[in-house]
Amino acid sequence: MANKTKKIKYQDKPWLNNYDNNVRAKLNYEKLTLPEFLERSAQKYPDRIALYFEGYTITYKELSEMVDRFATFLADSGLKKGDSVAVLLANMIQCVVSYYAILKIGAIAVMNNPLYSDRELLHQFNDSECKMLITLDLLGNRMIDLRPKTKIKKIVIASIGDYLPFPLNMLFPLVAKRKKLAADVKPASDVYKWKEIIAKYPPNPPALKIDLNSTAMYQYTGGTTGVSKGAVLTHRNMSKQVQQIGEWFKAFVPNHEIMLGALPFFHVFGLTTSMNFAIFAGWGNILVPKPQPDPLLKAIRKYKATFVPLVPTMYIGILEHPAINTTDITSIEGCFSGAAPLPVEVINNFEGKTGGVIVEGYGLTEASPVTHVNPFKGKRKIGSIGLPLPDTECRIVDIETGKKDMPVGETGELIIKGPQVLKGYKKMPDETAIALRNGWLYTGDIAKMDEEGYFFIVDRKKDLIISGGYNIYPRDIDEVLFEHPKVEEACAIGVPHPTRGEQIKVFVVPKKGQTATQEELIDFCKTRLAKYKWPTIIEFRKELPKTNVGKILRKELRAEELKKITKAAE
Repeated sequence: MANKTKKIKYQDKPWLNNYDNNVRAKLNYEKLTLPEFLERSAQKYPDRIALYFEGYTITYKELSEMVDRFATFLADSGLKKGDSVAVLLANMIQCVVSYYAILKIGAIAVMNNPLYSDRELLHQFNDSECKMLITLDLLGNRMIDLRPKTKIKKIVIASIGDYLPFPLNMLFPLVAKRKKLAADVKPASDVYKWKEIIAKYPPNPPALKIDLNSTAMYQYTGGTTGVSKGAVLTHRNMSKQVQQIGEWFKAFVPNHEIMLGALPFFHVFGLTTSMNFAIFAGWGNILVPKPQPDPLLKAIRKYKATFVPLVPTMYIGILEHPAINTTDITSIEGCFSGAAPLPVEVINNFEGKTGGVIVEGYGLTEASPVTHVNPFKGKRKIGSIGLPLPDTECRIVDIETGKKDMPVGETGELIIKGPQVLKGYKKMPDETAIALRNGWLYTGDIAKMDEEGYFFIVDRKKDLIISGGYNIYPRDIDEVLFEHPKVEEACAIGVPHPTRGEQIKVFVVPKKGQTATQEELIDFCKTRLAKYKWPTIIEFRKELPKTNVGKILRKELRAEELKKITKAAE
């Protein structure tokens, strides 16, 4: 009788067979908070450079002391355990110090995007009930005007010029305002200058024991699927997450690597994989406040960055920069990419230029954020988000009920269970009940797992296009158009159709110096997609709306289109 092949189940965790040899499936976690990891790194490596900012450097000993000084100020200002503090800063020394000081006194950090409008900031300040704000002088007057509409009592003003090396620190006051790098902040009560606080307060914060189950931060979702929600992330979530990443990249951890701190720290991807991971490992971190191709290349060359977490748009921007062929970026050994799929040609080109290895991964705000990564030394699968991290369980369930496991290889909704998964959403019990069911986080992403335990994201559940009764995942169309030599970016959406329900419209950004026609792109799709997936409308644009980590905002394009249709019907 022929042997029957054993049916693979998600519970069998087939992914464990593909872990790198030294990576454990189950971890014995240290019961330390992120500020305690900083204290440990400062004790082990007091004179090692922790942060590089525009040529200015501070050691681990200096960073730890600065955190203690600012934590003393926070406590002296009346902030208590459980109070919320908003941080509205780019990747600068004050951003790192603020975050660790807030956590150290048991308060709750609320990271905000400096590019947000007043409306978006008001939602986050008020939803999180922030009592204090740390921001940049360039935003100071706006924030003073906004303060009466919030519960914020005190504002701390930081400046790019606070920490600059000689002679930049001498030149900065002369040119900063003209170059819009600094601004005068109008007189107002309870507004403090960062440098004066650090000079005034001793490094003696109150000695507190922080409960690992208490809230460390409210991290607001990018709003790509609706109203921005405050994910409640605990000290345990953040601590265990950084230890999971440390295990995955454990070949690097004992070394003194130099991290490229380009991903925004106000987003949980940059916060965890760059800022917190570097401090946990005791590495140096090059802070890049504006992650454009030019400063990125300069930072890599000048400081010899070795570990580089970026998003696809950043990798593409670096490769297309005119100086790429004359800049030595061979210091790079390890790269991590997430937020969107990385095209094969980009991986090959970047690895060819650096000699380093790019591993793609996946995460979401609700999971602190990383849940999957490709092995660094083992088998990487192009187009795959890789394998679940240690202690992370995953299943693919049916889209309709979310209860039935789909056969291996078939698509459904990805659900996750692990120590990095959020406690819930702040003040949103209904949303929490939808996202968290029996300990499983329902991601809203359509995915599949192959027989070796590698996961592949197919699309977002809410982005599904239904045309003529067929379910169409827009990413299938995006990826085909990405292969076209004239296409830089593509984003497909469903728009109303009188008989088919929806038809497919694609927004396309052509490559520099290229022009394409609607006909040629549709013809290109016809040879590569089933007929029901063919787009019917192509709109060319100079750029597409994106989140702060480079993810194209499909929902924004869809909303624009519906607005246009509604207006035309009036």
